Amino acid sequence: MALFPAFAETSSDKVEDSSRELDWLSNKSFQTGDAFSLHGRFLKEKEKSLSRDVSSVDEEIKEEEDNVPSKKKRKKSEKKKKKKKKHKKKSGRYSGSSGSDSETTYPSDLKREQEADRSKAAAIANHFSWLDDLQSPTEHNFCVDRKPDPANWTYKSLYRGDVARYKRKGSSSLGLDLRRQGVSWEESESNKKQKGRDKKKAADRYFSAVSCQLLRSQCALPTLPKSPDCRDVISATTFLPLGDHEGENNGGQTVDRVQTSSVNPLGVYDSSTALWLQGKGQQEQTEQQKPDGHTGESSMLMVRRTEEFNRQLREQPSDTQLWIQFIRYQDELSSAEFGGEEEQQGSHSTERRKSSYRAVLDKKLCIAERAVETNPTSIALQLERLRICQELWEPSVLSKEWKKLVFLHPNSAPLWREYLLFTQSYFSNFTVSKVNSAYGKCLSTLSAVQDGSMVSHPALPGIEEDMLDIFTQQCHFLRQSGHSEKAISLFQAMIDFTFYKPDSVRKLSTKQQVEFFEPFWDSGEARVGEFGARGWKAWMLQQERGGWLQPSADEEEEEEEDEEEVKDRSQPRGTVWLDVECSREAAQWLPWRPDKAKGQSEEDCDDPDRQVLFDDIGPSLICLSSPELQLRFLLHFLSFLGLPVDSVISPAPCQPGLLLESLSLLTQGNELQRPMTSFNLPEPGVNSVGHMTTLQGTRKWVGLGKQGERFVTNVFNMVQLVLPLHHRAVLSLSWMQYEKLKVLRCLCSGNKKRLRPQGKSSKRVAKRLLKEPDNRSSLVLWREYAHLEWMLGNLDEARKVFSTATTIGGSKGLSSPTLCELCLLWSQLEVEDQAGVQGGGQTDVTMSPAVLVLTRLAEGTSSSSSDSLSPVAVLKARRTYEQALTASLSALDQVPNNLQTNKKGQEDLLGEKLRLSGLVGCYALFQYLTVGIQAANAVYSQAREKMEALHRTLDKQFKGDEEANPEVDSSHVRKLAFECQVLAEQQAALLRYHNSISVFPLATLRQMLTSALSTWPGSAPLWSIYAQVENRYHSAGRARRFFQSVTRGSSSLVPRLFAIVTEQQRKQLVDAAQRSCRNDATLPILPENGLSNRIRGLFENAIATDMGARCPLLWRMYMYFLVSEGKVDKATGIFYKALQNIPWAKGLYMDAVQLFPERLQEFVDLMTEKELRLRLPLEELDILLED
Repeated sequence: MALFPAFAETSSDKVEDSSRELDWLSNKSFQTGDAFSLHGRFLKEKEKSLSRDVSSVDEEIKEEEDNVPSKKKRKKSEKKKKKKKKHKKKSGRYSGSSGSDSETTYPSDLKREQEADRSKAAAIANHFSWLDDLQSPTEHNFCVDRKPDPANWTYKSLYRGDVARYKRKGSSSLGLDLRRQGVSWEESESNKKQKGRDKKKAADRYFSAVSCQLLRSQCALPTLPKSPDCRDVISATTFLPLGDHEGENNGGQTVDRVQTSSVNPLGVYDSSTALWLQGKGQQEQTEQQKPDGHTGESSMLMVRRTEEFNRQLREQPSDTQLWIQFIRYQDELSSAEFGGEEEQQGSHSTERRKSSYRAVLDKKLCIAERAVETNPTSIALQLERLRICQELWEPSVLSKEWKKLVFLHPNSAPLWREYLLFTQSYFSNFTVSKVNSAYGKCLSTLSAVQDGSMVSHPALPGIEEDMLDIFTQQCHFLRQSGHSEKAISLFQAMIDFTFYKPDSVRKLSTKQQVEFFEPFWDSGEARVGEFGARGWKAWMLQQERGGWLQPSADEEEEEEEDEEEVKDRSQPRGTVWLDVECSREAAQWLPWRPDKAKGQSEEDCDDPDRQVLFDDIGPSLICLSSPELQLRFLLHFLSFLGLPVDSVISPAPCQPGLLLESLSLLTQGNELQRPMTSFNLPEPGVNSVGHMTTLQGTRKWVGLGKQGERFVTNVFNMVQLVLPLHHRAVLSLSWMQYEKLKVLRCLCSGNKKRLRPQGKSSKRVAKRLLKEPDNRSSLVLWREYAHLEWMLGNLDEARKVFSTATTIGGSKGLSSPTLCELCLLWSQLEVEDQAGVQGGGQTDVTMSPAVLVLTRLAEGTSSSSSDSLSPVAVLKARRTYEQALTASLSALDQVPNNLQTNKKGQEDLLGEKLRLSGLVGCYALFQYLTVGIQAANAVYSQAREKMEALHRTLDKQFKGDEEANPEVDSSHVRKLAFECQVLAEQQAALLRYHNSISVFPLATLRQMLTSALSTWPGSAPLWSIYAQVENRYHSAGRARRFFQSVTRGSSSLVPRLFAIVTEQQRKQLVDAAQRSCRNDATLPILPENGLSNRIRGLFENAIATDMGARCPLLWRMYMYFLVSEGKVDKATGIFYKALQNIPWAKGLYMDAVQLFPERLQEFVDLMTEKELRLRLPLEELDILLED
């Protein structure tokens, strides 16, 4: 086709003689004569239209009507003309250009008329026409329909209007025996519609679409008028202005007032009642008209909010948070638009929901792409876009996009974290080796950024801390997937790489240091935790001198006799596999090393997976230069081994939900014999290494076994030599608390046979620690040792240890937070002991041992049980406590100023100021014992109010503007938050204890718990006390409302888990009551009380959140609950749904084997495919069962 077809001949004449003929400019099918004739006719028609009169227009219209063959065609032509006119009005090109009403004639219209005249003589018609319009009906009664109908392949079926329908008479069918056979004919759509028309006049039920829309629109009915200057509709708060609303509208005229009449003289009846009094019926409304009146206000509000978003985004296109709000606002908008359709009953409701959800995803993706295009450097918008695409794209495409994004931003640790979480939880692409290599790639890239090897991207602030968190997350991932040997090897290598690095390689890059470290790792030299380990530095020095001889194992330990793994062959195959797998997990978590003294080599290992190669750990090694981060790394390692650590110094390395696996988080604080000291060692809910079992399984050992305990001792003895003094004290405290924890586990299990040897070994370790010169004056270690003696039942010995510790503390008195904490623990133990002996009643205050301890603390003197106490001393002590608390709380006002002028030497002094839990606890307990519970509660409330206000201030400064306030250290914020939670736990424990020994209204305790939990929703001890209090009542409405209010405003998983546990305990109580209602026999089937559905709803809401979807504990609890309800098929579905989110959790597979033992082969094959650690293959299981 020529560029100017009307002059194609002229252009062709010019190009004929040219050697460069442009064939693409010519169109052979175009006839030039037709173009000239059309142009001439167009000029003639234009002249006629200008000279026509108004009267001739009518005649012309009449002639055109006569030429139209039928009504249907005329209607179609009129519709086309109307559409053209509308289009012209919208475009506005020719509006007002001529005064006449005649339409402009285009050459294309003349061409179309000429072709219509020419097609009359065609052999076969190519379009539909009416039979009456044909000139000769007998010649061509058919036409060829060449126009395809895309709807046939789009909707995979013919249009319902093209399918013939018929009405069936009767329900019989020929050829069937009526006595034995029959056919059920479903009602046709026409019958359903006919019946539906009869029911229209009936009232709609509450679940109908109209009623649901009406319920949703009720909240938007009292939409209030906004002032003109308030432009922020997004964050507008609804309020109720006072005034004459009717007088304001329309200049004081009343609006929508019912007119008075003879039947309604006062105007008090509404319109429907007035019509009924007149004997008239109300006019029916169609289904489309009914919801419009009610949802108009809400739809207008949505439109206004959308317009406000668009306006703000035009003015502030670089506001990433506004873009993210607008993207998430689409969910709210879609629920308002498609809400009525989603709740309709019928077969198409699911498809309609899916289509609307897909439409919303497409819309959000368009907005996200526009946002990324406007802000190409924003990582938050890129992450939001990839989250949306996770449900739209194929796994391979999504993985490529993630890799591309990480490649563009290799220095962003938060982005790496999200990428690793995606790789770890995306089931279709998941294998353990892939995820482990991704962790290695991440850490090696961040190390190159940190030491400057990657010149293209600078190191961001806090990159070293982020690298440590990612390293710890990798170790926990390996532990959860069963590869505990690799995780232990990673920690061993990092300890050598951090604390025993030779001076000659310190200035090299991380990659070069790793290359120097590899020969040491492969040399067979003893590593950290093994006997004879000397470290990397000593090995390199000795290699330069010619090496050393391997020392002979002087302390040759007796090998543990291998006990028979299969104890009962009569049990089911799945049960035997579980027992052997759990026992091997507990015994074989250390990597296997050949013993050269015994002549062993690597080929002697029965299980090759127990050996760890350097390629598995080398890329993950990082450099830690900060002493604080080095200490945090060691505490992460101790926590990984199951030792209690300081949560302030060592915060959680990643999302807490990823590591939650144990039910101990939800069952702590239930020891009735220790009501005030049960939370001294809070359970983190994270399984230690070697404790890989089912959800309801028990520990094989209270600790780590003989081999594991030897490993922990070697680690402590080796590491403490290279640490500074204050870091050594932190490790010693953790070791002492670990010994105390093992004794506590023996007490809780009730195994007295195991308690005696464990108590002796723990006391031996504690005494050895206290004999060290650096620890002799450590009040913290003295406190833990005294508590250990008290737990073992040696009360007199414990009192002597406490008294010795107070003597060591000297005359510091209330100015020493450590001494206050020691005396608080001593007095709490005395109160618990007196409650057990005397039932809680105390006749004389001066005779109370706890009051004596607290009074001597206020006086600044040491105390013993033989001292006597005078009433005057009690009054003086109260005055001293009051002054000390007032001074400490007033000093908190200077903390923000001290942070700005803080120096390195003043950090410890600032930390001491924030440690008020010991002082407040001692004063509150003193007031409780001498005055009453109200006085103690007032002390706690005063201190908590002051400290929580300071925490809110510091937290706002830290989160709001970290760059502007770099002096606000996160450690101070964490320390203050920890102290506030400890105070709340002390207050709740004291109120619960008082309520258990005397008559006291629970309103005070409940009010205190609700206020504290609203501030600290992640505190498991507070939730445990709250659940115990609320479970005493059969009315659960208050607790449910509170749980819902907290979970709505918090992303923490702890309140959701406790809400589920509370409902499960209530269900057990109701089921027990229903079973005991009949004395002669128990009920075979319990009646449904609705709690099962409520618990399932809580589970579904929890796993719908981002953190809940990746929490192993939540999924495992859900499976066990469904099986306990007898819904095995649904539990199986939940297992496979959990695999889509947490495919790395080996405990999930072990739970599935216990709950569905008939599918053992399927689950083991799945674990093998995803490369999870399998210690007992089924082939070996068959051999063991045969033996």
